[in-house]
Amino acid sequence: MLELIGLLVGVLVGILVPWTIPSQYSLYVAAGLLAALDSALGGYCARLEKEFRLSVFLSGTIGNAAIAAFLTWLGQKLGIPLYLAAVVVFGTRMFQNFAKIRRELLTSKQKRDTINQLDIVSSHEEDQR
Repeated sequence: MLELIGLLVGVLVGILVPWTIPSQYSLYVAAGLLAALDSALGGYCARLEKEFRLSVFLSGTIGNAAIAAFLTWLGQKLGIPLYLAAVVVFGTRMFQNFAKIRRELLTSKQKRDTINQLDIVSSHEEDQR
């Protein structure tokens, strides 16, 4: 629930605050947003698997953003689009994390349904005794 509230507040702030990013920073912001989305999906995936640790999440978020910004900066200095490396890596990881989240949510529903069916069967057997 807390995540949903944070998401809604972030969306509202983004809509209501008229803030623009200068075009020379657009690649940095794009790479940073991709790193942030990757970290957010990874954190949610870890939470579903009951392995979430705030220190790992924060260090991964800051580290990913720093690497993405560095690759973008280095690529601009060399005249090579190195930010594409961040796009490919973070994009791939986002799809992998999304697949894990989807699989976990679907299998946890199946597990709940199986447990509920077992409870119904066991209570039915007890009623027959």
